[in-house]
Amino acid sequence: MVDKVMYPQPILPVGTSRPEAKPQKPDQGPQVPFKDLLEAQIASGGVKFSSHAQQRMEVRNIRLTGAELAKISSAVDKAAQKGARDSLIMMNNLAFVVSVKNKTVITAMDDVSMKEHVFTNIDSAVIV
Repeated sequence: MVDKVMYPQPILPVGTSRPEAKPQKPDQGPQVPFKDLLEAQIASGGVKFSSHAQQRMEVRNIRLTGAELAKISSAVDKAAQKGARDSLIMMNNLAFVVSVKNKTVITAMDDVSMKEHVFTNIDSAVIV
């Protein structure tokens, strides 16, 4: 049988306490700008953008506001209610091809890049 050896607590002068470890802050990682967090929150409730769509939006200088993102999300929800799979969403002078099932924008076009006005691989269109 093994007897446990008990180590007594150190004797300290009256009025002092044991030195305690300082509470450490959890690792917060890299700081993310508030704007990016807000946009991520808006997008998480609505549609996502594929890397291809993000590249197209950057090249074509397409910037969306929170209200416009909400309109696109609403249009995707309406298309889903009708059973759409891949939909064209027209908003102002912009066009978005969206995978309704994944709620993901596949590509984005402005009026200049829609010259031919031919869209393929879609089964529905929503005009906002």
